[in-house]
Amino acid sequence: MSTSNLPFPDISTGGIPAHEDVVALAGGRNFVPDTALIARLANELFSAVPGSPSAHTPSQSATTPPRTNDLNLPLTGHDPLDLHLATRNNPVPEVAVSRNFVPGSDFLLAPNLGMGLPGEDVLRDLLKENAKEHPRATGATLYFLEEAARFNRKPAPASLPQTSATEQIAASAHPPFDVLAVRRDFPILKELVNGRPLAWLDNAATTQKPQSVIDSLSYFYQHANSNIHRAAHELAARATNAYEGARDKVANFINASSSSEIVFVRGTTEAINLVAQSWGRKNIVKDDEIVITWLEHHANIVPWQMLCAETGAKLRVAPVDDNGQVLLDEYEKLLNSRTKLVSFTQVSNALGTVTPAKQMVEMAHRYGARVLVDGAQSVSHMRADVQYLDCDWFVFSGHKVFGPTGIGVLYGKREILEAMPPWQGGGNMIEDVTFEKTRYHDAPMRFEAGTGNIADAVGLGAAIDYVQKIGIDNINRYEHELLVYANKGLNSIPGLRLIGTAPEKTSVLSFVLEGYQTSEVGDALNKEGIAVRSGHHCAQPILRRFGLEATVRPSLAFYNTYEEIDRLVRVVRQLDRNI
Repeated sequence: MSTSNLPFPDISTGGIPAHEDVVALAGGRNFVPDTALIARLANELFSAVPGSPSAHTPSQSATTPPRTNDLNLPLTGHDPLDLHLATRNNPVPEVAVSRNFVPGSDFLLAPNLGMGLPGEDVLRDLLKENAKEHPRATGATLYFLEEAARFNRKPAPASLPQTSATEQIAASAHPPFDVLAVRRDFPILKELVNGRPLAWLDNAATTQKPQSVIDSLSYFYQHANSNIHRAAHELAARATNAYEGARDKVANFINASSSSEIVFVRGTTEAINLVAQSWGRKNIVKDDEIVITWLEHHANIVPWQMLCAETGAKLRVAPVDDNGQVLLDEYEKLLNSRTKLVSFTQVSNALGTVTPAKQMVEMAHRYGARVLVDGAQSVSHMRADVQYLDCDWFVFSGHKVFGPTGIGVLYGKREILEAMPPWQGGGNMIEDVTFEKTRYHDAPMRFEAGTGNIADAVGLGAAIDYVQKIGIDNINRYEHELLVYANKGLNSIPGLRLIGTAPEKTSVLSFVLEGYQTSEVGDALNKEGIAVRSGHHCAQPILRRFGLEATVRPSLAFYNTYEEIDRLVRVVRQLDRNI
């Protein structure tokens, strides 16, 4: 194989890789490489480097301090994904054909546990430096990473993660949205159901997982499984850095001011219960009032009912109009000096209604109330910015945003979390224990008793990486176009009634079909490989507001296609014709 055929600019002549080439460098982020393939390519390509030894034993300098990546994860010479560029003082080594891909220098290319790459400017500077001494080796490095990604059928990421708010807001920071490329990243979408290609239209229940998330879980258990914060050994350090790195990613994703405002929980339900049992028991007393809306999931109703039953407080409910949108005038009438807490969803899981969350938070704050925003149905479809919303708490579940089940997030303003007592006792949240007294850690650790869901937190971090590579604005734009298309198609069916028609909505298309039980529609769709939810969606009050006990609920994600919508409409239309 000749290096003259490298699919990148010839940096030996002074050319520096363009943005897309630096992006290709990140191909190491999400693949488990075939090390024999990489070794073969690397040895063959690196042998062309002028002045490099044909056989070189990799070594680690005892005087060189260990390097870390951007989240302080130690980078050692023993990690199977430690791929390194040559440096001026360390010629390119021959790569061992083994499971342990031994590095020959001190800069990491493929990040541990999907923890992230340095910024593009750092990569470009390193490429420039390496080009001076080993121009063809640098090109080869880019090449074999790209080849390994191709060989493993996991394409290079669409873009490097955008970490600043300014970069995230600019959709132009990402390439044009390509749903077919996205679908290749989700292995389950290749499944056949009843002999038909799976059309996963049950995303409001749970989302499917990209290969990068699956790989991050596997890699964690293979190479970093340990408890966190406690032991003085290497695996504990890896696990701790991976877990805390995931916390940093969540903070960035929702624009929290600090990662200390991020508490890991099992999911949205546990997060709401934590606030009810910790803050609520301390601050809610008899005749206080808690305000929610008709749109709420049971998880944002029942914990407050339980708190009211325990304290003597009153639960009040803001109504919605016939489209399923909150009536703001009626909502404000419920707010008064006795209102201590307002808790509402940003997106209805049953109707898809997008509530005017910022306005509702501002209105509640004018009356001195604290506000919790349920973001379980919003974070995968629209930008989450807790500082912009100015909410006191924000909650969501990892499995709704392409991450694992069993992991979720409670965001709380720092001063509020510090004033909240622990709601569970045990390991990790303890600073000191005697038989007379216990001192607790500061937030967030005081709310994370026992061994946390470490691997799934890392998986959530990988899911956030994936979403940010594609760009939440790209996702939002594509899903909106798909929603409009689906809405038009379903509305063309004479016996079908859409439930929830608010002008501001996302992702969800609840409907009933005249002459059919919702379960019958769900069964007919399932026979054609189309997965939807039929039932009350854990939101019985809002369905009863429309005189219903159940609906059929297709719900969308950015890997769904127009063809899948056509299949959905075709099956439902055929049912209507059979009446």
